[in-house]
Amino acid sequence: MVSILKRSLAIITLLIVGYWLAQGLAGVPFGEDKMLVGHYYLQHVKEQTGAVNAVTAIVVNYRGFDTLGEVTVLFIASTGVAALLWRKKRERTAKVEGSVVLTTGAELLFPFIVMFGAYIFIHGHLTPGGGFPGGATIATAFLLLYMAFTIYEIPHKAFEKVEGLAGMSYVLVGLIGLAIGGYFLFDWIWQTWHWGTDNIGRLFSGGFIPIIYTIIGIKVGTELSGIVDNMLKEEVRE
Repeated sequence: MVSILKRSLAIITLLIVGYWLAQGLAGVPFGEDKMLVGHYYLQHVKEQTGAVNAVTAIVVNYRGFDTLGEVTVLFIASTGVAALLWRKKRERTAKVEGSVVLTTGAELLFPFIVMFGAYIFIHGHLTPGGGFPGGATIATAFLLLYMAFTIYEIPHKAFEKVEGLAGMSYVLVGLIGLAIGGYFLFDWIWQTWHWGTDNIGRLFSGGFIPIIYTIIGIKVGTELSGIVDNMLKEEVRE
């Protein structure tokens, strides 16, 4: 009797779900051009956002709220890694210092890698790139220092403050747009002052996109560097 009841409930559930799916599919405009939205973006991206890179404009401007969600997911992942690897006392246990070639190369390359990462997210509205790859590039610079020097550690307190300020800055930019334009992440720089209208294709264009990408790049770089630090340390017994 119980098994018959379970099967009946399962069949009823499947029928209800199937009906909802059928109703949803009935409203899909099959046979029509699927690129209507894409064509709209490509035709209006420059005049509405000031960005040359349409992908960047879509990610940061048209669906900037979703990008905020992605940054939040990365923050939660970073917090989760820290929680999983947390111990009372964790230190670096590597004993062998890098070779002279590695240590010298790390010292010479570090500022250039950081500068290249900054270039990637600052120019994200003009060329392929953005906050996430730029931040990841900056994190590799700190990973290089960890590989070269056994005693190196990132400045944790400074990184935590910078990461928090970057996250709050993203939300603040969005709230300013809400106050000025009526919705969160309204591009108040482009729409209010038309910053870069005559300069499309140059650095000072793209409205708030370069600002958002700079914020994302800094936040991603500090978070990934923190993950690297947590994963390279081992528990030390007192």
